[in-house]
Amino acid sequence: MKLTVLSVGGSIISPDKVDYAFLSSFREMIVSYLSSHSSDKFILVAGGGAPARIYQDALRRIREDAPSDMQDWIGIKATHLNAMLLRAVFSDYTDDDVVTDPNAEEISFSGRILVAGGWKPGFSTDTDAVYLAKRFGGRTVVNLSNIKKVYTDDPRRNPDAKPIDTISWEDFRAMVGDEWNPGLNAPFDPIASRIAAESGMKVIAADGRNIENTRAILEGKPFEGTVIGL
Repeated sequence: MKLTVLSVGGSIISPDKVDYAFLSSFREMIVSYLSSHSSDKFILVAGGGAPARIYQDALRRIREDAPSDMQDWIGIKATHLNAMLLRAVFSDYTDDDVVTDPNAEEISFSGRILVAGGWKPGFSTDTDAVYLAKRFGGRTVVNLSNIKKVYTDDPRRNPDAKPIDTISWEDFRAMVGDEWNPGLNAPFDPIASRIAAESGMKVIAADGRNIENTRAILEGKPFEGTVIGL
């Protein structure tokens, strides 16, 4: 049995509204993969996307001194909404409730897909994905977002930013730092990066909207993306 943990970014579940075309194609691909790999399982961890961004921004507009933990909780609740949607999309493959605490003793994983959302302030759902990978024996987290690769800098602000194919944890962590801030836009959050590095995990960052590319990752075939932790 192979377990794959997919951190499904809110930026592709709900970039400005729910992208049902993406979710339909994503479901079709996952179901096809499971049908041809009869013992494999998935953990899907949902990000917050537009609901998190819109509500956090509203709070900051009302209160410039909005506590960071309150901003985090808004984002966390948005991940729960997206996670419930993913669980409904894959309800014929999951028998268990949405996980909201990756360290809870009573987590059951009786189906072929387990769905999770955010846990608590201080990090993003990337960290939840790493915790769940550790708990259930996963060695790789596939981080699906709206970027094709990790870059040396933000390509939206720096036209000289270069795409990266592979990068060590030491070099990646030097790029993203060690601190988390609500709404932080990083390829993989700093807290998750530290835990994954300490655990000897590998992370693959790729554009989740490219369904064929995601399938190639799952099949161990050549793909477009960045491997972190080689």
